[in-house]
Formats: sequence, C-alpha cells, structure tokens
Amino acid sequence: MRPADALLRTAVLTQGVYYVTTGMWPLVNMRSFERVTGPKIDKWLVKTVGVLVTTIGGALLVAASRRRISPEARVLAAGSAIGLAAIDVYYVAKRRIAPIYLLDAVTELALLSPAAITTDDLAADQEAGRESVVVGRI
Repeated sequence: MRPADALLRTAVLTQGVYYVTTGMWPLVNMRSFERVTGPKIDKWLVKTVGVLVTTIGGALLVAASRRRISPEARVLAAGSAIGLAAIDVYYVAKRRIAPIYLLDAVTELALLSPAAITTDDLAADQEAGRESVVVGRI
C-alpha cells in the first residue's frame, strides 16, 4: 500500500469516527453537550445536525472499512469538513455560538489535510478511467 493511500484511508477512518462520536453526543446526552458547547434553544435542530453528522460519519466508515475510497467519499469528507469549519468560524465571529466551536473548526481543517494531499491520486485515477481508488488489497 502506498503511503498516500494509507494516509487517505486513515484520514477517512478518523473523520468517520470523529463524526459518529460528535454526531451522537447530543443525541445520547444533551445535558453534557450543552455544558461544553453552551445552551441551545432549538434542541430539535441540534439533534437533526447530530443525525446528519452521524450519517456522514457512518458513510465514511463504510468507505474506509471497504478499503475503497471513491471520489464520492472524498467529496463527502472534504465538503463536510469545509462546510462545518466555515459554519463554526462564521457563527463564532457573529457570537451566535460559543468559542469552543473554533476547536471543532481546527479539527475539521486537520481532517481535510490528507484529502488535499492525495488529490494527485484522484487526478491520476480519473485520467486512467478508474472510478475510485482501491487502497491495498480487497
């Protein structure tokens, strides 16, 4: 397995675990979630985001467990990380959410790094007519 493939697989696996863990947190224990992130008015919205983040994490875990990181999984991983980080930064700056969310933004950007590093592999796959990157042997 090439180092870039191993890095990508580890990154997708890590992001999946992070998303499942953080997505489930408000669903399992809203009280502790609010102690860390601040009180929430629309708990239904927090739970909705939790379900969606958990679902994204689950999809990333499936991609990593099959050792097959498709272009769609890369877009899901990168788009989610960029989108969630942007929302964190924007709403902290507007003082709508607690500054602790900046820690999440930093984590999101750190999770994004391996996907950006391995974009050459994606371009090579597209040129070769392959639809996905197979990591290791299946």
